[in-house]
Amino acid sequence: MDKWSMGSRQTAKAAARMCLSESRNEEKLLKEKFAKVEIQCVAVDFGGEYISSLMKIVESAIVASKREKVIKGCLLEEGAVAGATREAFNQIMPKAIGCNIGGKVGIARSGDHVSVCIFAGIGLLHLNEVAMGLGHRVL
Repeated sequence: MDKWSMGSRQTAKAAARMCLSESRNEEKLLKEKFAKVEIQCVAVDFGGEYISSLMKIVESAIVASKREKVIKGCLLEEGAVAGATREAFNQIMPKAIGCNIGGKVGIARSGDHVSVCIFAGIGLLHLNEVAMGLGHRVL
């Protein structure tokens, strides 16, 4: 697959694979694999109470994206990551509101496409529900 055929589907798949990775080593291997097809990726772990943690998680996604050179430090690209992250969290909100959540955010970019995927455990102790959310923006 050449770089011109990369689009929102492939970018979303990369973000989903990143948030489903089980270790830092697996994240590193996935980043290398996706880099070969010109998709830049990063993943960030998170946890806490849904409402009070949301903005901190969005900030962490932006900082990690800049640190790993998935995006540049410009307002447009930071806003794309923030918006896609908020969209992904909005998709899991009905299950998460008022509960503790923990999981991973996967962020991927290919050309103008930015996708953010969230995989989260939601609940109390070992009585967790699981949810995934996906957001996408075009720069």
